Amino acid sequence: MPRPTAAQLVYGSATVVCTTLALLLLSGTESGLGVALAGATGLALGLLVAVRLPQPQPQPRPGQSARLHAAHPGAAVAHRAVDGTGARHRVPAARPSQRADQRAGEHSLRR
Repeated sequence: MPRPTAAQLVYGSATVVCTTLALLLLSGTESGLGVALAGATGLALGLLVAVRLPQPQPQPRPGQSARLHAAHPGAAVAHRAVDGTGARHRVPAARPSQRADQRAGEHSLRR
């Protein structure tokens, strides 16, 4: 699950506060049940507003999509077939690592 953005936190919190205050002022309730109902309604509406905000999409750097497509021409087609959106996914390059026989004698715990 992605982390909430600053906009989601701000809009959700503002919606909770404003909705709860408006419901309490308009209803004029003084009972504990009425206050709890107004608070629960404000929380539900604030959560709905926060979840419905669009997530920011990372913008590809200039020339990045051409490099990815040239390096892996079938990758975009495979992703399109799997998720159905046609979105291009960034695939990290493989890192050079030590050979297994060089790492065999290393200790696994930090010193």
